[in-house]
Amino acid sequence: MIRILPVVGFVALSACSRGEPQPQAAADATPIACAIGEASDFGRDCLVEKVAGEQGPEFVVRHPDGKFRRLRIAENRGGMIAIDGAEEAINELVGEPRVLQVTVGADRYRFPATLDVQS
Repeated sequence: MIRILPVVGFVALSACSRGEPQPQAAADATPIACAIGEASDFGRDCLVEKVAGEQGPEFVVRHPDGKFRRLRIAENRGGMIAIDGAEEAINELVGEPRVLQVTVGADRYRFPATLDVQS
């Protein structure tokens, strides 16, 4: 059992390198720009999947390190709400063309306007 642990650790680290597909994400996941943590720059490092939730469609945003957040479109369609954890989502339109930037804690995500209509 001790011999397996170093191999598992190596595989986990190699799967998280930039540009590599995240093994926990579905093959049809959409890459989005994200900035994970304070003072980080945006990069197309996160993947988002649309999944069926108990209260309607949900979006699972997967970070390169394997962590994830679950978001849902607000009932008034004015932005996204975080549905996991205690931190609230802050929504704003940024850039040109306009995209929805969602901030949860120190993490920021930029969603294209077409994400809602994708299957």
